[in-house]
Amino acid sequence: MYEVEVKVRADHEAVRARLDELDAEPLGTVEQVDTYFDAPHRDFAETDEALRLREERDADGAVTELTYKGPLVEQASKTREEIESKVADRERVQAIFESLGFSPAATVEKERTRYRIEEFTVTLDTVSEVGEFVEVETECEHEEDVPAEREAAEDLLESLALNPEDGIRTSYLGMLLADGNA
Repeated sequence: MYEVEVKVRADHEAVRARLDELDAEPLGTVEQVDTYFDAPHRDFAETDEALRLREERDADGAVTELTYKGPLVEQASKTREEIESKVADRERVQAIFESLGFSPAATVEKERTRYRIEEFTVTLDTVSEVGEFVEVETECEHEEDVPAEREAAEDLLESLALNPEDGIRTSYLGMLLADGNA
């Protein structure tokens, strides 16, 4: 599965007004705490990969997911292969990783408000120590479908009065590390 994502810095209030005008379906707000790990056998920064444990909290409780993110597959977006699975016990999974030589590298905390427009999820992210962003995301099965899905995501970004030319390919983790806040 490929996650096709375009992301820009943006003021959330203006985007919320456009989402209302487009009849976007509100999906709720969550808090996420992402712990990224370094591998003992290769440098994920060099291979452009990530291994993450994400705890997501909302009014109903918390859910933890383990995610592997492969290298970016194109220059124009943040599209990459992504493999995810729910985790029953976050602390035990982290203990397994650490026993195998994986070490926590950084933690990214954010508040995330999601909306649905057709097959797209529009996310308003407030990332601690980094700022406000808007992501437009969808998925596709095959890499050859990525360019068409990216273009459709960019069209939606434009309908939100945002410029795809301002797209950011750097992850929140990368931004946090670049600012020396990790």
